[in-house]
Amino acid sequence: MQTITSNKKLEHHSIKWREYLELTKPRVVAMLLLTAVVGMCLSTQGALPVWTLVPALAGIGLMSGAAAAINHLVDRHIDAKMARTLRRPLPQGSLSPKRVLTFATALGLLGFVMLYAWVNPLTAWLTFASMVGYAVVYTMFLKRATPQNIVIGGLAGAAPPLLGWTAITNEIHGFAILLVMIVFTWTPPHFWALAVHREKDYARAKVPMLPVTHGSEFTKTCIFLYTVLLTVVCLLPYLVGMSGVLYLIGSTALNLVFLGYAWKLKYAPEKNTAYSMFTFSIWHLMLMFVILLVDHYL
Repeated sequence: MQTITSNKKLEHHSIKWREYLELTKPRVVAMLLLTAVVGMCLSTQGALPVWTLVPALAGIGLMSGAAAAINHLVDRHIDAKMARTLRRPLPQGSLSPKRVLTFATALGLLGFVMLYAWVNPLTAWLTFASMVGYAVVYTMFLKRATPQNIVIGGLAGAAPPLLGWTAITNEIHGFAILLVMIVFTWTPPHFWALAVHREKDYARAKVPMLPVTHGSEFTKTCIFLYTVLLTVVCLLPYLVGMSGVLYLIGSTALNLVFLGYAWKLKYAPEKNTAYSMFTFSIWHLMLMFVILLVDHYL
């Protein structure tokens, strides 16, 4: 009987830890950290100092996880109305709002202290500003106020390459801003493709996403135009001498596929075209930054 009770307790704690981990949106944070690493590597020709690399990634990751947890907390009532988010810990009642707030605060404080003490104050404050931009400005206000929410709020999610750059150099550089521009321009077609796919969910939750307020066709036009803009922005690293021919070829190929999805979504959509574009957009950004990294070292 005692063994059974112990096993149940272990299982209970295991479930709780998985739920806390889910609050941090680990897949999203992993992608943000990838862009931060690329920002670090592109900031220098030499090897990255481990004593800066480790606390920088840990701090950025912890504060990003804190922002994600606050997003879960603030959006819990919206999440309960959407099929995509219904099974998150807060809508299911498996974690209380108080515990989530405590968890998010602890993560945010720990991440800030690590960055401030072991990296540099500039990176700590920029990461804090990014966290506030996502968790407060976007989640609490923009998301509920305007269909341009993801455009304006996307700047917070585009910051990690800059954070990686400043972690190594302790300064803001034009090349780092260019990396931010790539992620910033990528965000609307990425997220609006999902919004088109989940239009009914957002309408049910009364979130003023662009397909809800202006219709799917208008949104598809915006997606196509932003994808064209993204293709142009992605040429800039090569044009300013930040990257070489390998990046030019790789980014052009990725953007042509992305444009193909945007064209199909606008003019010849099938049932899952929007979701397929959303899925590809994730690979698009990751591969874009990996190619930037490979090009840098070759």
